[in-house]
Amino acid sequence: MSQVKTGDQKEAIKSLRKFCKPNTTVYTITRHVSQSGMFRRISAFVLYQKKLICLDWYIERTGLFSRGKDDYGLKVSGCGMDMHFHVVYELGRVLYPKGFKLRKGMYGRNGDKSGYDKDGGYALKKESI
Repeated sequence: MSQVKTGDQKEAIKSLRKFCKPNTTVYTITRHVSQSGMFRRISAFVLYQKKLICLDWYIERTGLFSRGKDDYGLKVSGCGMDMHFHVVYELGRVLYPKGFKLRKGMYGRNGDKSGYDKDGGYALKKESI
């Protein structure tokens, strides 16, 4: 996590909640993978009011991931799992730390019928492009 001012962090989260309501699809793309495969640059986008919005700047302001000097995607370390899912899951956890209400008629994970998911990490959908 990078060091971000609290005011910047709160403003970024407020903007991201506007763009990323629960059940929103976040589109991710790998911009670069290191030779070792242990590091990658990933960018995230959403469709908002028929416009494609890049979320990288906002996500960096939350303190989740940082961007390089060239502003070319979020720096994500690790391997052995879907790193695009990791970015979107962590974003959901930051935006909805107490969970989120499911749409009417929707069941939660594992058939939960409470209408509420306590894990905000699953609030957003991921689509890799």
